[in-house]
Amino acid sequence: MTRTAIAALLAGSACAGVAQAEATVMRCSHQLPPAHHIALVVDQWAAEVETLSNGEIDVQVFGADSLVKANDNILAVAKGDIECAFSLNFQWGKTLPIMNVTVGPYTMSSIEAWKKWPTSEAAAYLEDKLSEKGVKNVAWMFQTNVSVFTSKGKFLQTPADFQGLKMRGLGPAFDKGLEAMGATTVSMPGSEVYQALATGVIDAAVTDVAAAWSRKYYEVQDHFVVVPVLAAYLHGYVTPAFHDGLTDPQKAALKKAGEKAAGWAIEASIEASAAAPDQLASKGVQVHIATDAENEAFKAVMQPAFAAGFEQETGAEGKELLDLIAKLQ
Repeated sequence: MTRTAIAALLAGSACAGVAQAEATVMRCSHQLPPAHHIALVVDQWAAEVETLSNGEIDVQVFGADSLVKANDNILAVAKGDIECAFSLNFQWGKTLPIMNVTVGPYTMSSIEAWKKWPTSEAAAYLEDKLSEKGVKNVAWMFQTNVSVFTSKGKFLQTPADFQGLKMRGLGPAFDKGLEAMGATTVSMPGSEVYQALATGVIDAAVTDVAAAWSRKYYEVQDHFVVVPVLAAYLHGYVTPAFHDGLTDPQKAALKKAGEKAAGWAIEASIEASAAAPDQLASKGVQVHIATDAENEAFKAVMQPAFAAGFEQETGAEGKELLDLIAKLQ
């Protein structure tokens, strides 16, 4: 081989090494199991970020609590321990309670409203608040407007059926509604609920109907009441310093991928919610679709309790956000 050829080969290898080194690694943590419909959307989003950035952003997704535990994701990103994470809105708890606005019983169950959400004033309002808490929001992924009350031995069809039950709670304001029906709530991440149900730590749960299927609740519960009681979303966020370090094209790729993922999440959630009740029934458990009268009974007890709790937690900010959400209805 000539000196010229060797020099060319070395130069090419060096260029390849530089190109490889320039790929920006973005580690993203979330709690969802691999089969969850939104976990699949997160994977699709990650691939889209890589495509739109021409491979300049290397998105590494760690699901099912495999990198950071669900309750630690927010702090890990805010501190810069990892670059990216996805959390359910109610995981913000007391840190940013206005994130729970859509969890209000029978508050935002319209799919049309969710289609408007990513570019709405309400979403922009929350993005500003998230920034104040040390994270940069990059994706909104609607997860469900169809939930289930799961139990063992009987359906939870009326408020009175909740009397004396221990349940996994979703957050202080929403839990006020469960407590108003006589339940006692226990705080825990979604990844721990199956085991808690299996061992009797809790008696019942409320979750996304599709999550009840993907997390195999049918193995530890035998009665499921399908209710449009709450709307939940997963959102993706990154460390602000990490985002600031991206080039403008990379930032644009992240933004565009987030916009696309918002649409994919709605499509996936509609499909998953429609299929899940029959999937659960196929496992031999009892499934009941709540009637209008049953939903009205739940609403009459839960909504005032949530409203009082939400106002206590959020004050003027909560009212301002609720007014912005009203524009979406």
